[in-house]
Parts: sequence; C-alpha cells; structure tokens
Amino acid sequence: MDDMYPLLVILGPTAAGKTRLSLELAREVRGEIISADSMQIYRGMDIGTAKASLEKRRTIKHHLIDIVDPDQEFSVADFQKRVDRLIPQIIARGHLPMLVGGTGLYIKAVVEGFLFPEMESDPKLRKKLKQEAEKYGNQYLHNQLKEIDPELADKLHPNDLRRIIRGIEVYQQTGKTITYFKKKQAEKPSRYRALKIGLIRDREELYARINKRVDLMIEEGLVDEVKGLLKKGYDLSSTALQGLGYKEIIGYLKGEYDLNVAIRILKRNTRHFAKRQLTWFKRDPDIHWFNLSKLDQQEVYEGVLKLIDNFFGTS
Repeated sequence: MDDMYPLLVILGPTAAGKTRLSLELAREVRGEIISADSMQIYRGMDIGTAKASLEKRRTIKHHLIDIVDPDQEFSVADFQKRVDRLIPQIIARGHLPMLVGGTGLYIKAVVEGFLFPEMESDPKLRKKLKQEAEKYGNQYLHNQLKEIDPELADKLHPNDLRRIIRGIEVYQQTGKTITYFKKKQAEKPSRYRALKIGLIRDREELYARINKRVDLMIEEGLVDEVKGLLKKGYDLSSTALQGLGYKEIIGYLKGEYDLNVAIRILKRNTRHFAKRQLTWFKRDPDIHWFNLSKLDQQEVYEGVLKLIDNFFGTS
C-alpha cells in the first residue's frame, strides 16, 4: 500500500461545508483540489452548481471545473481517466491531491476503479430502444432488461429509461451484463492510498443551510444564468440542464409555475438530494465523519490535520 499514490478525499452532502474546509486544508498541506462534482464540469453553470469563486480557484489550484459544454457527454469513465492522469502530475509537483465533492459515483470510480466495458455508445441502438419505449411503454423495455440482467432490472424502476437502455446496450455490445461488471469490480483492491473525510451536520441545520443557499443562488442571478443557457440553444433534455437547480428554473421559465413555487421545489429537491447523498456515503465504513453541528470549524480542521499526519506521515 505504501507504493500507492496518496489521495485525500473530502466528501459529504451538499451545503455541509466541503468547500471552506478543503480550501483551508489545501493551504496547510500544499494540496490541489480535484472537483468530484458531476455538475461543476459544465461551463456556464456557475451559480446553480455552487462553484468556488474564481478568486478562490486562483489561490488554490482546482481541476475538472469548466471542462465541457452543457451539451457534451461526460461519463464516469471519462472522469476516472482524467483523475488518473492528474494525480501523478500533482504528486510530481510535491503537492497532495484532494478529491472534493458530493458525487459518490465519481469518488468510488477513482478510489476503487470501475471496470468499464470497452465499448462505444451506440446512438442508433439507443434511438431504436427509445422508439420502442414510446410505442410499447417503458415496461416493455424493462421486461427486456429483466431477461438479460434480472438483478439490475430489480433495482430499476420501469421509468428509469436511461439506465434501462444502458443495461441493454452494454449487454448487446459486450455479451456481459452490468451486474457482471459490478461483481468483477467488487473483487478489485483500492487503487490509491485514500483517506476519506466525511462532513455532516444535524438534519435541521443542514436543511436550513440548503434553504439559505438556494435563496442566495436566486439573489446571485440563477434565473438569468439559466436564461443565458437556453438562449444558447442547449437541449432541455441534456444531462446538464436536467441537473438540480436548472430543471426547476426551466419549469418556471416555461410557465409551468411561478418563481416562488420554483424556489420551493428547488429547496425540496435539494433536501431530498442531500438525503440520497448521505445514504450512499453511509454505506462506506472507511469514511471518518466530522459533524459540524457538534464541532466548530477549528476543531474539525485540527482533527482532519491529525488524521492526515497519521495516515500519510505528513502534516
């Protein structure tokens, strides 16, 4: 394990306080921050994704922010490849790589490595499957998946069309199921000497911080940001514009409800998202948790530094 590259991971639900702590730690440990946020990769989507300010990003080197346009495809596999190239470069500069964010799948892909099937996406197959769903209903495709990969089908709702299509596509191109690749993945050892730090707050405080963050996003111009993206002609069904903070405002701009309702929906959806993030992270026994409702910022900072010193042998 000593010959593995070191990696500090700061994770937790949205609005827990990851940005502030990671910036403080990076200054102390000569860290470079790699964003593990599946929405911060998109250019022009700044307010709704709560990116660190340009000033903060100039102070501490950040990576994998603003790397693709909202209409470009960017997969977990793409993320893993980019990070795998970055980490040795950061180490070579004498700095500590810090993976910071709340996208659990991205973090898992880097730390554990995913066995991604060697295959190109098949737009023709995807189009054909979507047409079948439109003609015969989503359940028709779900039944197809159940014959191919019953374990995956049991985990997916019939309306989760994107993942159902992906499951069928992987099998048709590789002859093996997504469940097969996941089981092979579970047998693989860790790829980095990773110290995982989790930040959490009591539910009431976390939800209050989420509500405050949404209000601040509106004040900072989230509506205008979304208008600007729509003016550029980006597809409303793209992964980026279906992201949290964007789909809710798009609904308002389309006249489906007023702004107050949009804000209320966004706050609710963000609270639900934070709950899902926690459910994901709580499955990992290797995370060292710090509750910022019980400890002040300095106590957390000092506690994490001590862990870093013990784990990596540096301070």
